Amino acid sequence: MSIEILAPSGSMESVRAAVRCGADAIYLGGKEFSARANATNFTDEELCEAVRYCHLNGVAVHQAINTLATDGQLSEVVKTAKRSAEIGVDAFIIQDLGVAAEIRKAVGNIPLHASTQMSIHSEEGVLLAKDLGFSRVVVSRELSFKEIEHLCTLGIEIECFVHGALCMSVSGQCYMSAMIGSRSANRGLCAQSCRLPFSAKKGVDYNALSLKDLSYIEHIRELERIGVASLKIEGRMKRPEYVAGAVTACRKALDGQTPDTDTLKAVFSRSGFTDGYYCNRTGREMFGTRQKEDVVAAEKVLPELRELYKNEIKSREIYFSARIKKNSPVLLSASADGAEFSVSGSIPQSAEKKAIDSEYVSRQLSKLGDTVFSLGGIDCDIDDGLFLPASEINELRRNAVSGLSEELIKSRSSVNSATVTEFPEAEKIFPTRKTRLFVRKYRQLSKVDITDKDIVIPLSEYDKITDCKENFLLAPPRYITDEKSVKEMLLSAKKNGFGRVYCNNLSHIGLAREVGMEMAGGYGLNITNSSSVGELARMGLSSCELSFELKLTQISAIKRDIPCGIIVYGRLPLMLTRNCPIAAQTGCKNCGGVITDRTGREFPVMCSDRKDFAEIFNCDRLYLADKQSDMKNTDFSVFFFTDETADEVRDILTRYENNETAPTGITRGLYYRGII
Repeated sequence: MSIEILAPSGSMESVRAAVRCGADAIYLGGKEFSARANATNFTDEELCEAVRYCHLNGVAVHQAINTLATDGQLSEVVKTAKRSAEIGVDAFIIQDLGVAAEIRKAVGNIPLHASTQMSIHSEEGVLLAKDLGFSRVVVSRELSFKEIEHLCTLGIEIECFVHGALCMSVSGQCYMSAMIGSRSANRGLCAQSCRLPFSAKKGVDYNALSLKDLSYIEHIRELERIGVASLKIEGRMKRPEYVAGAVTACRKALDGQTPDTDTLKAVFSRSGFTDGYYCNRTGREMFGTRQKEDVVAAEKVLPELRELYKNEIKSREIYFSARIKKNSPVLLSASADGAEFSVSGSIPQSAEKKAIDSEYVSRQLSKLGDTVFSLGGIDCDIDDGLFLPASEINELRRNAVSGLSEELIKSRSSVNSATVTEFPEAEKIFPTRKTRLFVRKYRQLSKVDITDKDIVIPLSEYDKITDCKENFLLAPPRYITDEKSVKEMLLSAKKNGFGRVYCNNLSHIGLAREVGMEMAGGYGLNITNSSSVGELARMGLSSCELSFELKLTQISAIKRDIPCGIIVYGRLPLMLTRNCPIAAQTGCKNCGGVITDRTGREFPVMCSDRKDFAEIFNCDRLYLADKQSDMKNTDFSVFFFTDETADEVRDILTRYENNETAPTGITRGLYYRGII
């Protein structure tokens, strides 16, 4: 299979720009359930127009249904997918496990692609996506060349971003926009809070969370060589000229020509481009903002870029076969790219003067005008002494071309061949206790009785634990850069009496299944509906935490195949990032510090033990001790401790035991106000 250039389309003009500049596929969203809700997006009628136009030109259409859905939305999501399948889309891009399961049941013939919002970045995550019936994985933007190369060996299509905006957070793990302004990135309404001023130095104007745009165009031939299936361009909210420039650059790079990166940089960039993740070079050079000069440069190149997609292209070769025989109706067949359509005409007359010949017929058939076809060849089988008016041959040609066009429009680029694995039933040995404590260090537990509690603790801390091992859930790193060592640590922990893994992403589930440990789902799985809970149960998980982006009323409605809990206390995680914003601005501070926003609020930043990722936490702590009667419909409560001391851990638990009134400077999260 040849590598695919996949272009973004937020409008019909962008569709035309992508197709005319050489895209092999486009991706777009409907009016609902798309991760770019602020793009123009497509009504059903517009989607039909886009599919017809693309299929006629041999271009596939992938529809993004890549937001999380609540129980109240699932039936509408399925209706959307059914309508789109009838219209003729070629694939669905999905984030939500439950949505994937429901769409698969409803329209199983359409391939499903695992969205980058699923945060898949390692072998185990890719393999689990394959087991779940996905035919392609859109991998995280944070991967290096070597990591992408390895994932291409796993027997499933790999799609990676090669150009466009680069989020500070790993996709699917950003909750900042939701927590700050009730606009969820996981529901398509990211407000781009990361582009606002944040600084590691108080009082210093800085954009500590704004990365340059990613561009791997100079690496495209290398990506082709290692077997990447699809080169994805980000930008459904960008203008058609941007799409034209990016697709043209990718096409030139694939064809061995030199792409015009200066024009590409001019049409949209943030102080230039970066390939830092690809080349394994994180740090200050990856950060940038959109400057006034960038905007001015864009205006200058727009007319030039419009010229790239001004005219229709001849995207397909057509072949005609004409059979003109005595006493038989004329038969004309037209074929292109495996599709064929035939029409018949009248019985030819005997020639009174000059008889028709192949040259005469070919002259009429080659009049393809403003169609998408260029002439590939004509085969004529004509008896001697016959006559047929040019007008009739032209009419036959028009009908054949029209019929062939409809056949091509109806065709799909691929049929779903992925299979869904039936997971063996997992043995559930450990009870799910009513209270779950999440700590970063074992020492935070020194002042509390843990015998009646579940404890989530980093895998790296397991060797400090000597008692109550059955109470502990070991949490692998949220972002895995060395899966082999994580697996070895889990095996060692299992030998030492630990039996449970806290799974915050698909990679963790895959690892836990591989080593044979019980699995409990974490907040990072973004569970927002009953179907997703059912999928986790099918995979063998014994419990799960529901998304903290849900309202309590939505949580109450979720049907539980396994025990479900929610976070009731703590600094909620806002971002998971491969680039520490403090290290980038001021140098490494040994894994501690804060960034400050323009209002003076401080957001703690904590790095992993290996310093290969950082987490940014909310400025205010979630507090619900005085609201526990509202949480009767949950099976367990999670206390999310980050920088609290052992004394503070004990005091918080006491406050909850006593239902104490909320102190000042706390948040209720999204449990009451919800998201927009």
